[in-house]
Amino acid sequence: MVKIYCAGTIKRDRRTKTRMDTLDEQIMTVLKEDHPQSVRHVFYRMTDPRLAEPVEKSDRGYRHVQSRCVKLRRAGLIPYNWIADLSRQGYFVNTFDDAGDFIRQMGGLYRADLWRDADTTCEVWAESRSIASVMLADCKELAVDLYPCGGFSSLSFVHAAAQSHNARQDGKPLTVIYVGDFDPAGVLIDVALERELREHLRSGIDLDFKRIAINEWQVEAYELPTKPRKEGDKRSQQVTYSVEAEAMPARDLRALLRDNVEVLLPVGALQTAKVAEQSERQHLRNMAAMFEQGQR
Repeated sequence: MVKIYCAGTIKRDRRTKTRMDTLDEQIMTVLKEDHPQSVRHVFYRMTDPRLAEPVEKSDRGYRHVQSRCVKLRRAGLIPYNWIADLSRQGYFVNTFDDAGDFIRQMGGLYRADLWRDADTTCEVWAESRSIASVMLADCKELAVDLYPCGGFSSLSFVHAAAQSHNARQDGKPLTVIYVGDFDPAGVLIDVALERELREHLRSGIDLDFKRIAINEWQVEAYELPTKPRKEGDKRSQQVTYSVEAEAMPARDLRALLRDNVEVLLPVGALQTAKVAEQSERQHLRNMAAMFEQGQR
């Protein structure tokens, strides 16, 4: 049975220092067990009524958890990189001392092609940057492109992604794995995204589009917290409540992602690629050393 929680059902009172310390311990324990997580992921974990110091399921509760995460990081009690955040990114220019320095630095970025012998290529799309930030490390390891579409994606963004696949010469089909909210808008975002991708992929390229989360059956299976749908929202009348993708624990979300991506790879592809990468990176380091010796 799906339980719908309404905001404002928890009495709003000021926490004592002892209760604040208890909340901080809960946050640190959750992050020690599983990181990185977005602040929203941590917030949903803190709304568990079984905790000694749960927070209310509201914007106020979220802001409180967000504030504690900031203070815990500033105090050095949790590493900064345990909180995932792609909402703000810088743009950088890489410079190098010489050709040897270039080869050495670029050599560390060398990746073997995991997907060379696969029957399909794969992309991961996420409704929000918050979700994308939690999945980023796994996408990098599995060598799949990650697209945070930020709600209904712009036509230019989808077109550019499709053109990138169109430029491939192998003509392989494309598998898109999607993660988004289950709410009146969220159940329409992936539908629009799939339609636009099909519109821009060149003829002959097959598309297999999979929404792996959040699906209605997962709400009960994972006991995910829900919120009432917004009054006056006329979209998707069959969706009677809302569940954010961050409500699924980050560890479960990453496991779900890996299960759906790894099944597309040839058996042993990841392990084979890692061995090849070590060999090629060593070769590039040797080349860098040769250049540096020649300049002395």
